[in-house]
Amino acid sequence: MNIAVIDYQGGNVQSVLFALERLGMNATLTSDPEVIRRADRVLFPGEGEASSAMRALRAAGLDKVLPTLTQPFLGICLGMQLLGRHSEEGPAGGTELLGMLPFDVVRFTPPDAAHKVPHMGWNNLHDLQTPLFENLGGGGAGPPAAVPTAADYVYFVHSFYAPVGDYTIAQASYPAGAPFSAGVRYRNFYGVQFHVEKSGPAGEQILKNFLVADLT
Repeated sequence: MNIAVIDYQGGNVQSVLFALERLGMNATLTSDPEVIRRADRVLFPGEGEASSAMRALRAAGLDKVLPTLTQPFLGICLGMQLLGRHSEEGPAGGTELLGMLPFDVVRFTPPDAAHKVPHMGWNNLHDLQTPLFENLGGGGAGPPAAVPTAADYVYFVHSFYAPVGDYTIAQASYPAGAPFSAGVRYRNFYGVQFHVEKSGPAGEQILKNFLVADLT
């Protein structure tokens, strides 16, 4: 399988490459539009700040390339947020994003001093949809996992989020009872707010599903 990991100096790509290696897969780290277009699967990791990431994508011409892709595509953490229309993060007025999915990214507003931003650590998923989440305990399109409680927990580090909408395919809550989009989809474009590469067996299962499931 030909896997492209997008290189725009905007993410901890090495941990994603290591996660793929653990699954027996090799990937090409690239910013070359033709290599990306030829890939069977495209991974779009991201860490850091939205406006800086968008500047790097525009400088590489990737802001024009990514929305035209037709193969299964997975944005991770900031890579998911960049798929939206606009983010509150960045200079005054926020940051215009890639516009590939119909959501706007907003900042968490903690209700009290006990809830901190960023939302950081392990949190469980619920309301799972699509084959991307097959074999996890919380549902999805496949059978439940052998250890559903453990399988539902994934690792988050973020101060901004996409609200729940028609595009949402997985949810988490922060603070308790306040849901946000932990996974999103529009056509062939998928995104997860958490770090699959740091999420233990659950993250490994989701990454494996992305590589082998029918996500069209």
